[in-house]
Amino acid sequence: MNLPNSLTVSRIFLVPLLVVALLTKFKGHLILGVPKEIVGAAIFGLASLTDWLDGYLARRRKQITTLGQVIDPLADKLLTSAALISLVAMGLAPAWMVALIICREFAVTGLRSLAYARGVAVPASPLGKIKMGAQVVAVLALILSPGQPMLYLIGQAALWVVVVAALVSAVAYFRRFNSILSPRVADFPVEAQRIPSSSSSAPRSRPDAPRRSRSESAARTRSGRS
Repeated sequence: MNLPNSLTVSRIFLVPLLVVALLTKFKGHLILGVPKEIVGAAIFGLASLTDWLDGYLARRRKQITTLGQVIDPLADKLLTSAALISLVAMGLAPAWMVALIICREFAVTGLRSLAYARGVAVPASPLGKIKMGAQVVAVLALILSPGQPMLYLIGQAALWVVVVAALVSAVAYFRRFNSILSPRVADFPVEAQRIPSSSSSAPRSRPDAPRRSRSESAARTRSGRS
């Protein structure tokens, strides 16, 4: 397994650690003397860093593999879903917004896999990248928001940006997938052309040809007699 795929797999293993850090009730809300919110934010930040780093290394080192293309979006969805569901359980994010974001993520991932199975790669749109960036900001701000009203406002604002970007980019993705998976045959005007038949394709013999040949032979006979 190459380095980019190893980073992707490590991101998957960080998901349960993130859930444990955020939802387990530790004594004094401390993990080894560190507030659990800081530990959770550090785990999520590290996992998000590997999300960027594995793609960068795969492109730079030309180590893009089928395994990486399959597990990378899966790791992203697991991390995002775990973080957002944990925020709902902590009372820091509205459940309807989280459900909308997660449904969009898995729907787009499913359609991407279907398009990839047909040999078509669908790259992330610029709006999708904006959504991903706002999502990281929203999760980090909301994890650190207990006792910090300003961070809570930043997290809520970023979460609204995620919802809007998710809906708009989802519409663009579905239109693109529709054109890929259900291509329409264009109607081209076809001019009526006559197909030459076997009789018409053969050269027509001129009826006066044999007459000319007989007249020429008669003239030659007369000149020979004279």
